[in-house]
Amino acid sequence: MTDMTSNPPQRNHHGRRRSLEFKVYFATIFIVALPFATISYLRDVGALRTLNLRGPLARAWSEADRTTPFIFSA
Repeated sequence: MTDMTSNPPQRNHHGRRRSLEFKVYFATIFIVALPFATISYLRDVGALRTLNLRGPLARAWSEADRTTPFIFSA
C-alpha cells in the first residue's frame, strides 16, 4: 500500500498550454462576442430588474471558451 500523505501526486497548476493559434482564435471570438453579450446583459437587466447577473465580459469569455475548442476539435 502506498503512503500518499508523505508524497502526494503533483498536479499541474498552470492548466493546459495553449498554442498561439488557439489564443488568436480565442481573442477574435471574444471580441466578436462582446457586443452581443453586452446587448444580452442589458436586455436581461431590464427584464429581470436586477444587477445580480454575470456581466458582459464573463458572458463573452464563456462564449469564446465554448466556441474555440469546438473549432479545434473539427
